[in-house]
Amino acid sequence: MLIGAESKPFDDPDYLFELKLDGERCLAYLDPKGDVELINKRDVRMLSKLPELESIHRQVRDRCILDGELIVMVDGVPDFSEIRRRSLMSNPFRISLAADKHPACFTAYDILYLGGEPVVLRPLEERKDLLRRTVIGETSLLALSRVFDGHGTALYSLAEQKDLEGVVAKRKGSLYYPGKRTKDWLKIKNLKDDDFVVCGYIQKQDHLVSIVLGQYRGSAMLYKGHVTMGVSRGDFNIISRHPRADRPLFSSYPETKGGNDRAVWLLPDLVCTVSYMERTENGGLRHPVFKGLRADKTAEECVDPFQ
Repeated sequence: MLIGAESKPFDDPDYLFELKLDGERCLAYLDPKGDVELINKRDVRMLSKLPELESIHRQVRDRCILDGELIVMVDGVPDFSEIRRRSLMSNPFRISLAADKHPACFTAYDILYLGGEPVVLRPLEERKDLLRRTVIGETSLLALSRVFDGHGTALYSLAEQKDLEGVVAKRKGSLYYPGKRTKDWLKIKNLKDDDFVVCGYIQKQDHLVSIVLGQYRGSAMLYKGHVTMGVSRGDFNIISRHPRADRPLFSSYPETKGGNDRAVWLLPDLVCTVSYMERTENGGLRHPVFKGLRADKTAEECVDPFQ
């Protein structure tokens, strides 16, 4: 289930509020008899990249599927760059070193199946209660998201103070619709960043490259400008080897602006996160900074927030 809209901070007794964790969305398939599987939103199996989580099945009472976030804590706060780096690793030795230095945690905030039975059509509050009763004990490897009833403004102020990503508001009584984007879930963002489709790149001087960004409005791809990154980064190796398109796939775009006439166009399958100071009136970004590729999101999830 996907967040359907953005909102400003608010209080409402009809909503539950949770911190929005800066991590990688994931489903945990757990069987207390000995099985664990972690699968992100792109159907990538994550356990081999996060071997420290191979025992979290011992913390549940029955077979279940939990929805949550994979995070890595650094200096007391979730560090997106660390979980992103882990999600791109394949070398077992490097993975082991990273796991020892900064262990990952699965933070659960919903339950979809319990004992082989789906619970997605039960109200949010009932699912939260089932989740609390299913997880036997919290540890640094498997934790539960804290829920605040009706008080979104105070929680948002805390997110601001701690420089956290923001807050998610969830309507009481709402059901869980897998794969659907619904306004029963709202995001209240503190940090100004968003996810974009990598539509192409432009080679520049001084070992720099400009990434051409896009977002969807319905089925149309909108041009969202550029963000600069260094070509020495591992992410650029992935971008430069990605299958190419023979033309830009935007509904419309400024062909000569920013070197677009020299762009290498790509099939719209890669997603990256970009932080910025603010959006311009036409939806562009002021002072964008490339944060990294996301392996857990699909291009179709990169939606223009002004649609």
